[in-house]
Amino acid sequence: MKELPQRKNIRLHGYDYSRSGMYFLTVCVKDKHEMLGRAVVGDGVLDVPFVQLSEYGNIVKKHIVTIGAHCNHITIQKYVIMPNHIHILLSINDDKEKHEALFYSNGTSRTPSPTNAVIPSFVSTLKRFVNKECEFSLFQRSYHDHVIRNEDEYRNICHYISDNPAKWAEDEYFIKR
Repeated sequence: MKELPQRKNIRLHGYDYSRSGMYFLTVCVKDKHEMLGRAVVGDGVLDVPFVQLSEYGNIVKKHIVTIGAHCNHITIQKYVIMPNHIHILLSINDDKEKHEALFYSNGTSRTPSPTNAVIPSFVSTLKRFVNKECEFSLFQRSYHDHVIRNEDEYRNICHYISDNPAKWAEDEYFIKR
């Protein structure tokens, strides 16, 4: 019998993903197919690079906005839909904690408890709604997350999200055809 490959645990060991904080998420399309749109990088000085969303990209956008608007404890800070992946910067807000608690200095990721894990629930809900409307499974099984630990990381990730369309050809998810 062939042994299945072991999946690496990319979550921060011991971190509670239900606590207030800022999180950077990346969710990829299965097999990195460019189904969400196409990057448009102009050649003029005033051209602002962007991603022209496909039908599937517009479905993803609709559900990011809808879920963000309906979850009182989640705020979508920034997002970008790229041709074959999405980046989302979001915060979990807990009224019991101060704003300064949004930044942590104790780590990056762990396998969450299934009952209280806000981030995995958010990603699962997004994928489920998008897949239902697309009528097929659009996204790969896993996703990448990173706990934002300080103001510099927050600023760098905001810039990364804003600049992502302009740097599409250099992106790690770009596949030259």
